[in-house]
Amino acid sequence: MHEKIKSKFGRHLAVSAGAAAMFAALMAPLPAAAQQKFVSIGTGGVTGVYYAAGGAICRLVNKDRADHGIRCSVESTGGSVFNVNTIKAGELDLGVVQSDVGFNAYNGDGQFKDAGKFEKLRSVFSLHPEPFTVVARKEANIKSFDDFKGKRFNVGNPGSGTRASMEQLLAAQGRDLKFFSLASELRPDEHGSALCDGKIDGFFYGVGHPSANIQDPTTSCGAQLVSLTGPVVDKLVETYPYYAKVAIPGGLYPNNAEDTETYGVLATFVTSADVPDETIYTVVKAVFENFDDFKKLHPALGLLEKEDMVKNGLSAPLHPGAEKYFKEKGLL
Repeated sequence: MHEKIKSKFGRHLAVSAGAAAMFAALMAPLPAAAQQKFVSIGTGGVTGVYYAAGGAICRLVNKDRADHGIRCSVESTGGSVFNVNTIKAGELDLGVVQSDVGFNAYNGDGQFKDAGKFEKLRSVFSLHPEPFTVVARKEANIKSFDDFKGKRFNVGNPGSGTRASMEQLLAAQGRDLKFFSLASELRPDEHGSALCDGKIDGFFYGVGHPSANIQDPTTSCGAQLVSLTGPVVDKLVETYPYYAKVAIPGGLYPNNAEDTETYGVLATFVTSADVPDETIYTVVKAVFENFDDFKKLHPALGLLEKEDMVKNGLSAPLHPGAEKYFKEKGLL
Protein backbone atom coordinates (compact mmCIF):
# COMPACT_ATOMS: atom_id res chain seq x y z
CA MET A 1 0.00 0.00 0.00
CA HIS A 2 1.42 3.35 -0.97
CA GLU A 3 0.14 6.11 1.31
CA LYS A 4 1.53 9.58 0.92
CA ILE A 5 1.35 11.68 4.03
CA LYS A 6 1.19 15.36 3.21
CA SER A 7 1.62 18.16 5.72
CA LYS A 8 -0.37 21.25 4.78
CA PHE A 9 0.17 24.58 6.47
CA GLY A 10 -2.53 27.02 5.60
CA ARG A 11 -1.58 29.97 7.81
CA HIS A 12 1.49 31.95 8.94
CA LEU A 13 2.75 31.06 12.40
CA ALA A 14 4.77 33.38 14.60
CA VAL A 15 7.35 31.21 16.34
CA SER A 16 10.20 31.78 18.74
CA ALA A 17 13.77 31.00 17.71
CA GLY A 18 13.72 27.88 19.94
CA ALA A 19 10.47 26.65 18.42
CA ALA A 20 11.84 27.35 14.94
CA ALA A 21 14.93 25.27 15.67
CA MET A 22 12.77 22.44 17.01
CA PHE A 23 10.54 22.63 13.93
CA ALA A 24 13.60 22.50 11.64
CA ALA A 25 14.86 19.42 13.48
CA LEU A 26 11.47 17.71 13.11
CA MET A 27 11.37 18.42 9.37
CA ALA A 28 14.95 17.21 8.69
CA PRO A 29 15.27 14.13 6.48
CA LEU A 30 14.69 10.96 8.46
CA PRO A 31 17.27 8.16 8.42
CA ALA A 32 16.59 5.38 5.90
CA ALA A 33 15.27 3.00 8.58
CA ALA A 34 12.53 5.48 9.52
CA GLN A 35 11.54 6.02 5.89
CA GLN A 36 10.58 2.40 5.43
CA LYS A 37 8.12 1.50 2.70
CA PHE A 38 5.89 -1.49 3.23
CA VAL A 39 4.94 -4.01 0.57
CA SER A 40 2.40 -6.78 1.06
CA ILE A 41 2.19 -10.09 -0.82
CA GLY A 42 -1.11 -11.99 -1.06
CA THR A 43 -0.70 -15.76 -1.19
CA GLY A 44 -3.13 -18.59 -0.34
CA GLY A 45 -3.78 -21.10 2.45
CA VAL A 46 -1.00 -21.53 5.01
CA THR A 47 -0.31 -25.16 3.95
CA GLY A 48 0.01 -24.34 0.24
CA VAL A 49 3.07 -23.46 -1.81
CA TYR A 50 1.81 -19.87 -2.45
CA TYR A 51 2.23 -19.02 1.21
CA ALA A 52 5.69 -20.61 1.29
CA ALA A 53 6.74 -18.84 -1.94
CA GLY A 54 5.48 -15.47 -0.68
CA GLY A 55 7.31 -16.02 2.57
CA ALA A 56 10.51 -16.90 0.67
CA ILE A 57 10.28 -13.70 -1.41
CA CYS A 58 9.68 -11.55 1.68
CA ARG A 59 12.56 -13.18 3.54
CA LEU A 60 14.97 -12.20 0.74
CA VAL A 61 13.58 -8.66 0.45
CA ASN A 62 13.77 -8.12 4.22
CA LYS A 63 17.34 -9.43 4.40
CA ASP A 64 18.60 -6.14 2.85
CA ARG A 65 15.91 -3.77 4.10
CA ALA A 66 18.55 -1.63 5.85
CA ASP A 67 19.85 -0.75 2.36
CA HIS A 68 16.64 -0.25 0.36
CA GLY A 69 14.15 0.63 3.13
CA ILE A 70 11.41 -1.78 2.00
CA ARG A 71 9.78 -4.08 4.53
CA CYS A 72 7.86 -7.00 3.05
CA SER A 73 4.97 -8.82 4.71
CA VAL A 74 3.20 -11.98 3.54
CA GLU A 75 -0.54 -12.53 3.99
CA SER A 76 -2.52 -15.77 3.88
CA THR A 77 -5.54 -15.16 1.62
CA GLY A 78 -8.34 -16.94 -0.24
CA GLY A 79 -6.07 -17.43 -3.27
CA SER A 80 -5.72 -16.22 -6.85
CA VAL A 81 -9.04 -14.48 -7.52
CA PHE A 82 -8.97 -12.82 -4.11
CA ASN A 83 -5.40 -11.64 -4.72
CA VAL A 84 -6.26 -10.10 -8.12
CA ASN A 85 -9.28 -8.25 -6.71
CA THR A 86 -7.33 -7.00 -3.69
CA ILE A 87 -4.41 -5.79 -5.84
CA LYS A 88 -6.94 -4.04 -8.07
CA ALA A 89 -8.43 -2.33 -4.99
CA GLY A 90 -4.95 -1.16 -3.95
CA GLU A 91 -5.06 -3.17 -0.71
CA LEU A 92 -2.24 -5.55 -1.71
CA ASP A 93 0.91 -4.65 -3.64
CA LEU A 94 1.72 -8.07 -5.09
CA GLY A 95 0.21 -11.53 -5.18
CA VAL A 96 0.69 -15.10 -6.35
CA VAL A 97 -1.90 -15.96 -9.00
CA GLN A 98 -2.59 -18.96 -11.25
CA SER A 99 -1.69 -18.16 -14.87
CA ASP A 100 -5.27 -18.82 -16.04
CA VAL A 101 -6.75 -16.46 -13.44
CA GLY A 102 -4.25 -13.77 -14.44
CA PHE A 103 -5.20 -14.23 -18.10
CA ASN A 104 -8.92 -13.92 -17.32
CA ALA A 105 -8.39 -10.85 -15.12
CA TYR A 106 -6.32 -8.97 -17.69
CA ASN A 107 -8.72 -9.84 -20.53
CA GLY A 108 -12.00 -9.56 -18.61
CA ASP A 109 -12.90 -13.19 -19.27
CA GLY A 110 -14.26 -16.04 -17.17
CA GLN A 111 -14.87 -15.07 -13.55
CA PHE A 112 -13.91 -11.43 -14.38
CA LYS A 113 -16.42 -10.98 -17.22
CA ASP A 114 -18.72 -8.80 -15.10
CA ALA A 115 -15.87 -6.76 -13.58
CA GLY A 116 -14.27 -6.12 -16.99
CA LYS A 117 -10.60 -5.98 -17.93
CA PHE A 118 -8.02 -5.26 -15.23
CA GLU A 119 -5.70 -3.49 -17.67
CA LYS A 120 -3.30 -2.35 -14.93
CA LEU A 121 -2.42 -5.95 -14.00
CA ARG A 122 1.31 -6.53 -14.49
CA SER A 123 3.48 -9.65 -14.41
CA VAL A 124 6.60 -9.78 -12.24
CA PHE A 125 7.83 -13.33 -12.92
CA SER A 126 6.47 -16.88 -13.05
CA LEU A 127 7.05 -19.52 -10.42
CA HIS A 128 6.44 -23.28 -10.27
CA PRO A 129 4.08 -25.49 -12.32
CA GLU A 130 0.81 -26.30 -10.57
CA PRO A 131 -0.72 -29.58 -11.65
CA PHE A 132 -4.42 -29.97 -10.90
CA THR A 133 -4.29 -32.67 -8.28
CA VAL A 134 -7.30 -34.89 -7.59
CA VAL A 135 -7.10 -36.88 -4.36
CA ALA A 136 -9.54 -39.62 -3.33
CA ARG A 137 -10.29 -41.34 -0.03
CA LYS A 138 -8.80 -44.83 -0.17
CA GLU A 139 -12.09 -46.54 0.72
CA ALA A 140 -14.06 -44.66 -1.99
CA ASN A 141 -12.62 -46.95 -4.73
CA ILE A 142 -12.17 -44.11 -7.22
CA LYS A 143 -10.37 -45.05 -10.46
CA SER A 144 -11.16 -41.95 -12.58
CA PHE A 145 -12.74 -38.53 -12.15
CA ASP A 146 -16.05 -39.90 -13.51
CA ASP A 147 -16.30 -42.11 -10.42
CA PHE A 148 -16.92 -39.05 -8.25
CA LYS A 149 -20.50 -38.84 -9.59
CA GLY A 150 -22.81 -38.66 -6.57
CA LYS A 151 -19.86 -38.48 -4.16
CA ARG A 152 -18.90 -35.80 -1.62
CA PHE A 153 -16.23 -33.67 -3.24
CA ASN A 154 -14.37 -30.50 -2.23
CA VAL A 155 -14.44 -28.05 -5.14
CA GLY A 156 -12.35 -25.33 -3.43
CA ASN A 157 -13.13 -22.14 -1.59
CA PRO A 158 -14.80 -19.26 -3.47
CA GLY A 159 -12.18 -16.73 -4.64
CA SER A 160 -9.49 -19.34 -5.24
CA GLY A 161 -7.92 -20.20 -8.59
CA THR A 162 -8.58 -23.87 -7.77
CA ARG A 163 -12.33 -23.23 -7.61
CA ALA A 164 -12.31 -21.30 -10.90
CA SER A 165 -10.43 -24.13 -12.66
CA MET A 166 -12.71 -26.76 -11.17
CA GLU A 167 -15.79 -24.96 -12.51
CA GLN A 168 -14.18 -24.60 -15.94
CA LEU A 169 -13.41 -28.34 -16.06
CA LEU A 170 -16.97 -29.26 -15.05
CA ALA A 171 -18.44 -26.87 -17.65
CA ALA A 172 -16.21 -28.39 -20.36
CA GLN A 173 -17.53 -31.82 -19.33
CA GLY A 174 -21.12 -30.56 -19.59
CA ARG A 175 -21.54 -30.81 -15.83
CA ASP A 176 -22.06 -28.50 -12.87
CA LEU A 177 -21.74 -28.82 -9.10
CA LYS A 178 -24.84 -31.05 -9.01
CA PHE A 179 -22.58 -33.82 -10.39
CA PHE A 180 -21.57 -34.34 -6.74
CA SER A 181 -23.90 -35.24 -3.85
CA LEU A 182 -22.04 -32.60 -1.85
CA ALA A 183 -19.81 -29.85 -3.30
CA SER A 184 -17.96 -28.60 -0.22
CA GLU A 185 -16.06 -25.29 -0.23
CA LEU A 186 -13.26 -26.01 2.25
CA ARG A 187 -9.99 -24.10 2.18
CA PRO A 188 -6.83 -26.04 1.25
CA ASP A 189 -5.73 -26.29 4.88
CA GLU A 190 -9.01 -28.06 5.71
CA HIS A 191 -9.56 -30.58 2.91
CA GLY A 192 -6.92 -33.16 3.89
CA SER A 193 -8.26 -33.72 7.40
CA ALA A 194 -11.85 -33.75 6.05
CA LEU A 195 -10.83 -36.53 3.64
CA CYS A 196 -9.13 -38.61 6.33
CA ASP A 197 -12.07 -38.05 8.70
CA GLY A 198 -14.46 -39.47 6.06
CA LYS A 199 -16.36 -36.20 5.62
CA ILE A 200 -15.54 -35.98 1.89
CA ASP A 201 -14.59 -38.58 -0.72
CA GLY A 202 -12.19 -36.43 -2.72
CA PHE A 203 -10.83 -32.99 -3.49
CA PHE A 204 -9.37 -30.97 -6.38
CA TYR A 205 -6.40 -28.67 -5.79
CA GLY A 206 -3.99 -26.78 -8.05
CA VAL A 207 -0.66 -26.93 -6.24
CA GLY A 208 3.09 -27.18 -6.77
CA HIS A 209 4.73 -30.47 -5.82
CA PRO A 210 5.90 -31.82 -3.49
CA SER A 211 3.29 -30.30 -1.19
CA ALA A 212 2.74 -30.91 2.52
CA ASN A 213 -0.93 -30.49 1.73
CA ILE A 214 -0.89 -33.72 -0.35
CA GLN A 215 1.74 -35.43 1.79
CA ASP A 216 -0.48 -35.35 4.89
CA PRO A 217 -3.54 -37.31 3.63
CA THR A 218 -1.46 -39.75 1.55
CA THR A 219 0.58 -40.53 4.67
CA SER A 220 -2.20 -40.37 7.28
CA CYS A 221 -4.96 -42.32 5.56
CA GLY A 222 -3.52 -43.78 2.34
CA ALA A 223 -5.25 -41.22 0.08
CA GLN A 224 -4.94 -41.92 -3.65
CA LEU A 225 -4.03 -39.51 -6.48
CA VAL A 226 -6.40 -39.75 -9.47
CA SER A 227 -5.36 -38.99 -13.07
CA LEU A 228 -7.17 -36.25 -15.01
CA THR A 229 -7.05 -37.22 -18.70
CA GLY A 230 -9.29 -37.68 -21.73
CA PRO A 231 -10.69 -35.72 -24.69
CA VAL A 232 -12.06 -32.87 -22.54
CA VAL A 233 -8.65 -32.28 -20.96
CA ASP A 234 -6.99 -32.52 -24.39
CA LYS A 235 -9.35 -29.81 -25.69
CA LEU A 236 -8.76 -27.51 -22.70
CA VAL A 237 -4.97 -27.74 -23.12
CA GLU A 238 -5.28 -27.15 -26.87
CA THR A 239 -7.63 -24.15 -26.44
CA TYR A 240 -6.03 -22.22 -23.60
CA PRO A 241 -2.38 -21.08 -23.77
CA TYR A 242 -1.94 -21.07 -19.98
CA TYR A 243 -2.55 -24.84 -19.63
CA ALA A 244 -0.08 -27.69 -20.11
CA LYS A 245 -0.12 -31.45 -19.54
CA VAL A 246 2.02 -32.63 -16.66
CA ALA A 247 2.74 -35.81 -14.68
CA ILE A 248 3.12 -36.02 -10.90
CA PRO A 249 5.95 -38.56 -10.47
CA GLY A 250 5.19 -41.93 -8.90
CA GLY A 251 6.73 -42.42 -5.49
CA LEU A 252 6.65 -38.70 -4.67
CA TYR A 253 3.95 -39.46 -2.09
CA PRO A 254 3.41 -42.53 0.11
CA ASN A 255 0.96 -45.16 -1.23
CA ASN A 256 1.13 -43.67 -4.76
CA ALA A 257 3.75 -45.62 -6.71
CA GLU A 258 2.55 -44.80 -10.26
CA ASP A 259 2.79 -41.54 -12.20
CA THR A 260 -0.40 -39.45 -12.08
CA GLU A 261 -1.22 -37.87 -15.47
CA THR A 262 -2.98 -34.52 -15.29
CA TYR A 263 -2.80 -30.93 -16.57
CA GLY A 264 -2.24 -27.60 -14.90
CA VAL A 265 -1.16 -23.99 -14.85
CA LEU A 266 1.82 -21.99 -13.61
CA ALA A 267 1.93 -19.96 -10.45
CA THR A 268 2.77 -16.37 -11.39
CA PHE A 269 3.81 -13.36 -9.33
CA VAL A 270 1.80 -10.25 -10.26
CA THR A 271 1.30 -6.64 -9.27
CA SER A 272 -0.37 -3.44 -10.50
CA ALA A 273 1.00 -0.75 -12.81
CA ASP A 274 0.34 1.65 -9.91
CA VAL A 275 3.09 0.08 -7.78
CA PRO A 276 6.31 2.14 -8.24
CA ASP A 277 8.99 0.79 -10.61
CA GLU A 278 11.65 1.10 -7.92
CA THR A 279 9.66 -1.12 -5.53
CA ILE A 280 9.22 -3.94 -8.04
CA TYR A 281 12.84 -3.62 -9.22
CA THR A 282 13.98 -4.05 -5.60
CA VAL A 283 11.76 -7.12 -5.03
CA VAL A 284 12.90 -8.80 -8.27
CA LYS A 285 16.54 -8.02 -7.54
CA ALA A 286 16.24 -9.53 -4.04
CA VAL A 287 14.98 -12.83 -5.51
CA PHE A 288 17.26 -13.08 -8.55
CA GLU A 289 20.45 -11.98 -6.76
CA ASN A 290 19.80 -14.66 -4.12
CA PHE A 291 18.46 -17.24 -6.54
CA ASP A 292 20.10 -20.34 -5.05
CA ASP A 293 18.80 -19.41 -1.61
CA PHE A 294 15.33 -18.79 -3.05
CA LYS A 295 15.21 -22.24 -4.67
CA LYS A 296 16.12 -23.89 -1.36
CA LEU A 297 13.27 -22.26 0.55
CA HIS A 298 10.66 -24.76 -0.75
CA PRO A 299 11.00 -28.02 -2.73
CA ALA A 300 8.49 -26.80 -5.37
CA LEU A 301 10.89 -23.93 -6.19
CA GLY A 302 13.91 -26.22 -6.59
CA LEU A 303 13.69 -26.73 -10.37
CA LEU A 304 13.14 -23.08 -11.33
CA GLU A 305 15.27 -21.55 -14.12
CA LYS A 306 15.65 -17.77 -14.42
CA GLU A 307 15.17 -17.86 -18.21
CA ASP A 308 11.77 -19.58 -17.87
CA MET A 309 10.55 -17.27 -15.12
CA VAL A 310 10.73 -14.16 -17.32
CA LYS A 311 8.45 -15.59 -20.04
CA ASN A 312 6.53 -18.79 -19.19
CA GLY A 313 2.90 -18.42 -18.15
CA LEU A 314 2.94 -14.62 -17.97
CA SER A 315 -0.63 -13.54 -18.77
CA ALA A 316 -0.15 -9.76 -18.46
CA PRO A 317 2.62 -7.38 -19.62
CA LEU A 318 5.77 -7.25 -17.51
CA HIS A 319 5.90 -4.49 -14.91
CA PRO A 320 8.51 -1.88 -15.98
CA GLY A 321 10.47 -2.40 -12.74
CA ALA A 322 10.82 -6.13 -13.46
CA GLU A 323 11.56 -5.49 -17.13
CA LYS A 324 14.36 -3.06 -16.20
CA TYR A 325 16.08 -5.65 -14.01
CA PHE A 326 15.72 -8.48 -16.56
CA LYS A 327 17.15 -6.31 -19.34
CA GLU A 328 20.09 -5.25 -17.16
CA LYS A 329 20.92 -8.92 -16.54
CA GLY A 330 20.46 -10.01 -20.18
CA LEU A 331 17.42 -12.19 -19.41
CA LEU A 332 15.28 -10.28 -21.94
